[in-house]
Amino acid sequence: MRILPNPPSEEDDVPAPSASVKYRTPEEAARIYFLPNLFTAGNLFFGFVAIIRCIQARYGDIADPNEFYTEAVWCILFAAFCDALDGRVARLGGRESLFGKEFDSIADTVSFGVAPALMVFFLILGPSLGKYSELFQQIGWLVGFVYLLCVAVRLARFNVITNPLVPGISKNASTKDFMGLPSPAAAGFVASLVLAMLHMDFEKETLQQFSILLLPLLLLVALLMVSNIPYPSFKHVDWQTQTKARPFILFIIAIVIAYRMRFFSPAIFFLCYIFYGLVRDWRRTWLRKHRPASEPPLPPEPDDPTEDEAF
Repeated sequence: MRILPNPPSEEDDVPAPSASVKYRTPEEAARIYFLPNLFTAGNLFFGFVAIIRCIQARYGDIADPNEFYTEAVWCILFAAFCDALDGRVARLGGRESLFGKEFDSIADTVSFGVAPALMVFFLILGPSLGKYSELFQQIGWLVGFVYLLCVAVRLARFNVITNPLVPGISKNASTKDFMGLPSPAAAGFVASLVLAMLHMDFEKETLQQFSILLLPLLLLVALLMVSNIPYPSFKHVDWQTQTKARPFILFIIAIVIAYRMRFFSPAIFFLCYIFYGLVRDWRRTWLRKHRPASEPPLPPEPDDPTEDEAF
């Protein structure tokens, strides 16, 4: 007598999650958790407002376009702040989803890709450049696109490396370093430089001529985003982090000084962050080349990027 197999049930149609797959169904992966995605929507909102302010500053009939550029800069910095919170809120409540990751990447492309590139491109436009105006417009268009391309490539690389279907997801997520300059830090650096330039009391012609220096800086941070230089993520700093009295007091004093110099302190902070990663990477490379063979080797650097959020 032949024994027939059991008829399939609804449970048989849903594969059991393996060690590398977190979700049973597409609906589970596409869940929209309110608070984390609310911060991501705030990130997208500030990026959109920054783009509008840049357009109004360039083509609007206003006496002082620097006010709109200043608002655009603060919107980019506020977008970076929202981007820093959405991932932390999701991990704090255990409410991470593939939808949130994809939504965050789209918002980052607008806020940290389109908005800074558009701001720099509009700043270098103007008749004050004389016969070189058309040349710098073409260069600015190309550099702006390269920057936007590097932002998109970096975010796409992160989505692939941290996808649950890719083996080694737990290893990639556990590293405390970004591989390459994170896009919020790159956009914050460009925006903070614009903020400092706008408050140096330059004449309009001098500002446009000085803004040409933003082109090589934009290209530099674009290349750093797709590099293999590790940058600290500060993910280990949370509500349980402890510190001593002296560093805590110095930190409070630094915040007060930064507030008093609020038009210049963001540029100083992002500049120090960028050079810290460069110097630390150079130091590790130098130590590996000059370390005696008898000493134990340095711990390996992380192989893949972690979540591309601000700090």
